[in-house]
Amino acid sequence: MSSKEDELSQELEEELDLNYKAPPQKSLQELIEADKEDASLAKYKESLLGNAISGGLVVEPNDPRKVIVKKLKLVTDDGPTMELDLTGDLSNLKSKNFVVKEGISYRIQIDFLVQREIVHGLKYLQKTYKSIAGIQKQVDKMTHMVGSYPPKEVPYSYLTPAEDAPSGMLARGNYNITSLFTDDDGKEHLKWDWSFEIKKDWS
Repeated sequence: MSSKEDELSQELEEELDLNYKAPPQKSLQELIEADKEDASLAKYKESLLGNAISGGLVVEPNDPRKVIVKKLKLVTDDGPTMELDLTGDLSNLKSKNFVVKEGISYRIQIDFLVQREIVHGLKYLQKTYKSIAGIQKQVDKMTHMVGSYPPKEVPYSYLTPAEDAPSGMLARGNYNITSLFTDDDGKEHLKWDWSFEIKKDWS
């Protein structure tokens, strides 16, 4: 990892609230075993955890990770949905440039799989950079609490609140984004760089 990548990763991690103390985490088995004598609570756990209640659900046995980030989608109200596959070579993502019409409302959707154990306090962090006078400068940042999730056989989807793309001649051009999917423990589940270009229209 280059010094620039280290710096970006450190900046992203600093967006986490350092004064926030995560609650004690319990494993899937501990949650299942707790309050077993309470029939209504046991039934609620079964409805919440589904097939995972029988043990650590493993969907992709050859992948040791608990969280597998699958896709990023750029979702717009009046334009195409653009998609990045996050399961392959992440170094190629910057070469896939999205075109975004200036001023439109958009959301970012993250599709991710949870297996083996419950994950606590997932977070999505994003920083956006634009070249100004030949220097990459940060122009936007976002931090979203995604939540806690039990293992599940199919991916979850998280959709960020709507954001408005900048508009005007000075706003047009290429933007570079660094995204991080992390959790309460500071575990880096996935970090990736991607880009989009803001134009006057979609083409």
